[in-house]
Amino acid sequence: MRSRISLGAIGAVLIAGSACAEPQERLNPMIGLHEQGQPLFGMYAPANRRARAGAPAAEQKTHAQLAQETLGFTGSDYVFSGSMEGNIERGLAAWTPYVEALMGAGATIRTHPLVVKTPGIAEDLEAATRNIGQQLNTGVSGVMFVGVESADEVRHGLAAMRFGANGGTRSEDVGNAPKYWGISEAEYREQADLWPLNPEGELINWTIVESMEGLANVREIAAVEGIGVLWPGAGTLRGLFSTRDESGQRVLDAEAWEASIQKVLDACKEFDVACGFPANESDIEMRIEQGFSVFVMNWGEAGFRTIDVGRQAAGR
Repeated sequence: MRSRISLGAIGAVLIAGSACAEPQERLNPMIGLHEQGQPLFGMYAPANRRARAGAPAAEQKTHAQLAQETLGFTGSDYVFSGSMEGNIERGLAAWTPYVEALMGAGATIRTHPLVVKTPGIAEDLEAATRNIGQQLNTGVSGVMFVGVESADEVRHGLAAMRFGANGGTRSEDVGNAPKYWGISEAEYREQADLWPLNPEGELINWTIVESMEGLANVREIAAVEGIGVLWPGAGTLRGLFSTRDESGQRVLDAEAWEASIQKVLDACKEFDVACGFPANESDIEMRIEQGFSVFVMNWGEAGFRTIDVGRQAAGR
């Protein structure tokens, strides 16, 4: 079921149909899949490994090469990046030319919807509004709020994703977003609103809970209208439920860790919000059975195999 193609065949695939997700009536195919009750499977964007000391620059792939690599795998419903979570300016400096390279290779929101992490909202509310606007202006159709611990954080972030005409706080600047979406600026302003608050909107929010305080408030968070997908931060939570033994080795309290994941899933079910999970090949079938419906995998062969397993399990 491996959906990989040679770089020389990419153009033909783009002409024939979507190179990243099944064709949908929605401009943003992720929302189309949600509306059909289908699970979503996505990949982190391919990236250069951190350069070794003294490594020649020639070993680093260009943005064009990374874009071609992205288009070379056709089994993903979206492209995800966490590169801006720590430093928005540095992250944007690398992300923006990558998106431009995707456009140059023929990608659009219809073939490769983009989702990115934004820095923590509560740290600086004014900066969060600006950060989210800058990210949306690159053409992304989804923004993930990290480390959320309160419903108010979510509400502030959701407002930052919406233009003033829709009751939000987003700047009127739209950057290159209409170009990536393949529509006019006027059409973009009409369609770039938040689903499901606006049933016709083409933007989606992801919110991740990954702290003890977030877990304590997860029901209040999940109840906020406008969240598209709620996630347990499985990796960060794993660290919270780990200690070191006498030898210095980390020991996971697996029962408590799993209970934290299930607490988020229970909130998703209670408030009818899709629930996401960073699955791998060994657990994605189990997570689908539990009720998770949005999955993100690391770029590479292990991630490709995980998508194959997940798609088979979901009948996609």
